Amino acid sequence: MQQAPSDPRPAQPVLVLCELQRDPLPGLDSYSPFCLKVHRALKAAGLAYSSRPGRTPDAHRDVNPIGQVPVLLIDGRPVADSTRILAALAALHPTPAWAAVDPLVHAEGLLWEELADTTLGGFVVAARWADERNWPFLRDTFFGAAPWPVRVLIAPAVRRRIVRGLVARDLWRAGHDACWSRFEVLLDALERRAPTSGFWLGDRLGVADLGLFAPLHSLRTPLTPWQHAQVQARPNLRAYLDRVDAATR
Repeated sequence: MQQAPSDPRPAQPVLVLCELQRDPLPGLDSYSPFCLKVHRALKAAGLAYSSRPGRTPDAHRDVNPIGQVPVLLIDGRPVADSTRILAALAALHPTPAWAAVDPLVHAEGLLWEELADTTLGGFVVAARWADERNWPFLRDTFFGAAPWPVRVLIAPAVRRRIVRGLVARDLWRAGHDACWSRFEVLLDALERRAPTSGFWLGDRLGVADLGLFAPLHSLRTPLTPWQHAQVQARPNLRAYLDRVDAATR
């Protein structure tokens, strides 16, 4: 009897994504843009994984002492920070479809990802926690099922702390109108830059796409209706995000 040839590819490592324990909205794998980025990277790469949810980021201090998510366990080895996780996934065999081949393209992709993480990510936080128009949606979504003291005392205290952080990073220092004026200027620039076909830096899905998609898609929910409308009002940007969404489901 002829023996079947062995598969030369190494077995996929066991992947476990440590994240927050909340049921996300439809089409949103996680309320955290950074966890959303990793979810979509794993799906785009065709890698099987499981989730390890925790009530707060502190629940994962055993694998990340600074108490932040996401953390990806690769055969039990923790990799923290979404950018580092994407780099670790790109090193797996077979190479994920979104990993750039050209080092210059990858370098530019990292710059776009950094813009997305620091600037667009800040607007997600401001939209949810600082914008008075959206705070009731977020409060009811995140704290609606919590005991009375949490809803009435702890939730507003958490909000004040987060807003102070937004002021310290100069995003909310000049207040509501200045923040959202800057947001519209940035969206206009992204609208002009958005490709009419393919992805941000060519025909291949890349780090730039995963980075930009996560915070912008996180704003396209009922939690932040004004910001959602602003993103959807830019047709090139909206169509681009829809293409990334379809490629990473």
